[in-house]
Amino acid sequence: MTPTEDEPLILDEAAHGIPLSKIDVNARKVLNRLHDAGYRACLVGGGVRDLMLGLTPKDFDVATDATPEEVKRLFRNARLIGRRFRLAHVRFGRDIIEVATFRAPHEEAIEDAEALVEENGRILRDNVYGTLEQDVWRRDFTINSLYYDIADNTVIDFTGGVADLREGVLRMIGNSEQRYHEDPVRMLRAVRFAAKLGFDIDPDAKHIISDLAHLLGDVAPARLFEEFLKLMHGGAAFRTFELLREYGLLAQLFPETDALLREEPGGTFERFIGNALKNTDKRIAEGKPVNPAFLVAVLLWQPVLRQQQALIENEEMPPFVAMQKAGQIVLSREVRHVAIHKRFSQQSREIWDLQLRLHGTRGKRPFRVLARDRFRAGYDFLCLRAHSGEDELLALCDWWTKFQEAHPVPVRAAPERGAPRPRRRQPPRRSRRRKPAPSA
Repeated sequence: MTPTEDEPLILDEAAHGIPLSKIDVNARKVLNRLHDAGYRACLVGGGVRDLMLGLTPKDFDVATDATPEEVKRLFRNARLIGRRFRLAHVRFGRDIIEVATFRAPHEEAIEDAEALVEENGRILRDNVYGTLEQDVWRRDFTINSLYYDIADNTVIDFTGGVADLREGVLRMIGNSEQRYHEDPVRMLRAVRFAAKLGFDIDPDAKHIISDLAHLLGDVAPARLFEEFLKLMHGGAAFRTFELLREYGLLAQLFPETDALLREEPGGTFERFIGNALKNTDKRIAEGKPVNPAFLVAVLLWQPVLRQQQALIENEEMPPFVAMQKAGQIVLSREVRHVAIHKRFSQQSREIWDLQLRLHGTRGKRPFRVLARDRFRAGYDFLCLRAHSGEDELLALCDWWTKFQEAHPVPVRAAPERGAPRPRRRQPPRRSRRRKPAPSA
């Protein structure tokens, strides 16, 4: 059966293959309480998609006909967030279940003055609520528009998402050009899902992304940084990066990086980035942490080197000073596109600074370098460069590897949870005795 706007495809448990036990226990609590209170409650989006693909979902999002205020009254552990889209977050310790209210079409939202749309079609505010049958057409991709209804454990498909899941196609709901105008970040989401799932972007709409890539220039840099983290930390950073370049999106996020890659296709810088992204994917697959500052340092390394060389040649700056100044200049230009958090940009600058300090292997210098907070990241960065085509650094990488083995840095044990903290010694108080008044 092919679903239509009026007649959805409804799959029972035998057809969709999602056992109730696979749904996060806290998500089930939210779904069941909403249902018991008389509201319609569905698991929706990536949670349903991934469960049907046999994957473990990262998030379990809930959609309901309860308003955010009603959700908050029902859950003492809920708080409301967002202006552009009003949502409820129900917190269980560190676990958060996001609850969204079914939304109505844009036309009704605009008539009720609860939506704000720019002339170019971009949505700035959208808080008019509707039904599941209306909400489904507000979703972005067909594979993200499947609803698991807790009332009867069925999956509801209005848009052909089940067929696209089986065929491995990422298809936009509605007019692709209009939907990308409404929210240009959807182009980044398309690339992220295609890379993560190994799907093909709808052939009929592939060219639209390249044509509209410039719209990302109107998106807040802070929001693009959050999207950058999702792109690089989804377990498919290398493939994501390839697609960003293919569709002209990298130029909107890291324009200087993109320009230098175009100057020397297949060169050392490209291999360097590729190896870093593959290592990131490997670490995520192994459950190891990754640091955004390291990837920022990798992506901006060649622009920083070029800026440093210009400062040395034009202003006769010493290499150390030029490196520090170059990092500051390149980052100040980059944050106009992607607003990198200061704590990460500072760490990136320390990694770049260490690329010069790691050349000091005589006397007490190695011990001072080894004691630096970012030593390990700087060392990994150096060795990554060495194994990406800078052969002259291979011997230096090997030297530091052996030096660390001979002089391991002791790791301070973290205090046990609940253990009393050592009391800080208070400096002696100064005497406040008033000086005697001078005799007359």
